[in-house]
Amino acid sequence: MINEPFFRPCVIIPNYNHKDALPKVVESLEPLGIVCFIIDDGSDHETLEVLNELQKRYSWLVIHLLKYNEGKGNAMIRGFNEAFRQNHTHAVSLDADGQHRVADLPLFFEKARQNPRALICGQPVFDHTAPMIRVVGRRVSHMFVLLETLSFQMRDSLCGLRCYPLEATIRLAQKVHIAKRMDFETDIGVRLIWEGVKIVNIKTQVRYFKNGLSHYRYLKDNLLIAKLHLKLTLGMLIRLPKILSHRLQKITHEPTMESNT
Repeated sequence: MINEPFFRPCVIIPNYNHKDALPKVVESLEPLGIVCFIIDDGSDHETLEVLNELQKRYSWLVIHLLKYNEGKGNAMIRGFNEAFRQNHTHAVSLDADGQHRVADLPLFFEKARQNPRALICGQPVFDHTAPMIRVVGRRVSHMFVLLETLSFQMRDSLCGLRCYPLEATIRLAQKVHIAKRMDFETDIGVRLIWEGVKIVNIKTQVRYFKNGLSHYRYLKDNLLIAKLHLKLTLGMLIRLPKILSHRLQKITHEPTMESNT
């Protein structure tokens, strides 16, 4: 009998001042029975009090406090390193604002178990609550990702709901500088594809709340993402022979990419 690869997943939640939504998100995770790391990115005193109460209530919760707000990407990298240090093999990233469907997490874990070296990416399904400017902006950004990767593997480059293979992700973060703010998901996703990491997409509902707290700054963050795409496009040209080599290997040796429909 062939033993299955060791698989020990966890959840990582980057948090910055989501004191109202976070308790419900954490409560919804309890039935999963797995460790959850909350990396607090320099939140205010009221949020720290909420985190303190959550820590008392849930034994499976691990909270790390960062002194200053350094961005979502930085918090995620901190979470990856801590999870890997505690012998976790995979980490699902989950937003603290409640936009993501926690009910979909078991499917992400199952796909990761079946594809242990793959990046499992959420492919958002939006309803009427999604601001049109955000939806259009995602489509434009994704067009650049198609160019930067020469691949249709990743169906959405900005979704924060993903399951990361920790060993490959940490190896990448140690080798290159990964964007630390709202450009994090796009940057690390493109670079993992450059490294030959397979992408598996899962459709998942993403909700926007009328009075929800959002840290997305339309002008500043769109300019940040535009700057990232310029950098990645130049990087693609430099890495073109390697990218084409990886793509050729996938076409030759791998079956058609999995996707949950």
